[in-house]
Amino acid sequence: MDLELAGRVVLVTGAGQGLGREIGLAFAREGALVAFHYRSSGSGAAEAAAEAGRLAGAALTVQADIRSDDDVAAAVETVESQLGPIAVLVNNAAATGAKPFLDTTPDDWRFQVDVTVTGTLRVTQAVARRMVERKTGSIVSLMGDSGRVGESGLAVTATTRATTMALTKSLAKELARHGIRANCVSIGLVQTDRFEHHAGGPDEERMKKILAQYPLRRLGTPSDVTPLVLLLASPLSGWTTGQVVSVNGGYSMA
Repeated sequence: MDLELAGRVVLVTGAGQGLGREIGLAFAREGALVAFHYRSSGSGAAEAAAEAGRLAGAALTVQADIRSDDDVAAAVETVESQLGPIAVLVNNAAATGAKPFLDTTPDDWRFQVDVTVTGTLRVTQAVARRMVERKTGSIVSLMGDSGRVGESGLAVTATTRATTMALTKSLAKELARHGIRANCVSIGLVQTDRFEHHAGGPDEERMKKILAQYPLRRLGTPSDVTPLVLLLASPLSGWTTGQVVSVNGGYSMA
């Protein structure tokens, strides 16, 4: 199926590693021109952009700390001046941290809020302003399922992730008149090069307990997630906006 993404410019945040990197490459396989944003994973972003360039004809990396207004403004300008108008924004960058809530500190809260909440707002506003001028655009935001259903030991992360749902629904209502759609993909644990960081380590007993929470008895892979991201970004989903869709192996069905 042709998703009609060829030639469209896509900005993926947090794309130097993990799922963000794989999402960027999936867009490139569809012929999209992808900008791989990173903060510190420059080598991973460069490798991905090189591969994406071979697949689609053009791609680039763009470095920015999304906690900085100036960084974000410069990054968006770079993408549009070198690749063209951004047609699709994929909000993937986020800060997470597993810790019992009573052991967390204001510094823990501040960092996650600054990246996951304020950072996402900052990037989305910078891109959406340009989309409004063109009367077209698609915003797809990623979040962890902890933000939908809650999870012990992830109270701060779940709180910040939950804001993604509110932002998505509000953007869908506010920006629809400008031809802009906003949707959200909520995911369970996905096995990437960052898996041990998110899962809390490779302990065998811990893994058994984790898998027991998934009716399909396996964790996700990037290839489980990317098709939905691509579809929601595609013009083929032109009547879909304001939705939060879970890809989680049955971890939560609410």
